[in-house]
Amino acid sequence: MLRAFKPKQPLALIYQALVAALSIASAGGFAQAATYPAKPVKLVVGFAAGGPTDVVARAFADHASRALGQTFIVDNKPGANTILAAQAVASAPADGYTLLFGATNHTMIPGLYSGRVKFDAVTSFKPLCTVATSPTVLVVGPGLPVKSLTDYMARARKEPGRTTAGTAGVGSSGHFATEMFARANHLQLNHVPYKGAAPVVTDLMGGQLDSSFATLGSVLPQIRSGKLTALAVASPKRSALLPEVPTFAESGGGQYAADAWYGVLAPAGLPAPIAQQLERVVRDFAGSAATVEKLWGLGLEADATCGPAFASQVEREVATYTQIARALDLKAD
Repeated sequence: MLRAFKPKQPLALIYQALVAALSIASAGGFAQAATYPAKPVKLVVGFAAGGPTDVVARAFADHASRALGQTFIVDNKPGANTILAAQAVASAPADGYTLLFGATNHTMIPGLYSGRVKFDAVTSFKPLCTVATSPTVLVVGPGLPVKSLTDYMARARKEPGRTTAGTAGVGSSGHFATEMFARANHLQLNHVPYKGAAPVVTDLMGGQLDSSFATLGSVLPQIRSGKLTALAVASPKRSALLPEVPTFAESGGGQYAADAWYGVLAPAGLPAPIAQQLERVVRDFAGSAATVEKLWGLGLEADATCGPAFASQVEREVATYTQIARALDLKAD
């Protein structure tokens, strides 16, 4: 005969104990937030000093230092495609004193280094906010006599595999953008990997290379000077930096978007009150006229996508880039 289960303690007492535990945890988080930051905050950057990510990170660090009354220190940890920086943050205490200033390539790591890193690009971090975006733009040099995306696609279809598309290297954001476009439009492009973005621009202007799917900031001066021609911008809407250049969708390239982002992530488990405090700082930074002007000079647009929206974006990108890496059998050294 079955006997009814009788808890040793009344359910009401158990419920009260759970509520009390949650209240204590919440109070602890708010107490931390009330005194945060009580010491300098480290902002880890996976790139060398002087590059776009570093420049934006330093501008944000300066703003955050003034906004919160405590020093934000930029700590450059270049190498291994930003893995060293991400590992340092993933293994740090989730107390808000070690943050990652990352970029889009953070979401490419799982596909390129499957099983070879000690953190999870999604679950090991709490995405706080993006700070800026840079749309990907398809540019051509004088060696490719086309004036529109329609002409470019027609030429690529007429001679499959002949049109060259240079990128900063295998597994770079430009490489993924190139493959995403080619797959979406059933094209065969000849991917030419370089060691960095600068030699790509040089060969484009010299006519040794046909095209490149590049972040706008890396080619904006050459576009404005007329040395390179921008055919289309890979964003949902036209870029305010190049309002005369159509989107891929407007030009018959499908719903293709490949914005690069720069943003702030914390170790997973960061207390919600501290996360909200940092998100407010990012929103203020991205919304200031001084920031907009500084970012425009770098070919970037201020953007503060925060909290769950940013977390969902990171998850989607990891899934997309991992799928492409596996389909192309891409593996980074």
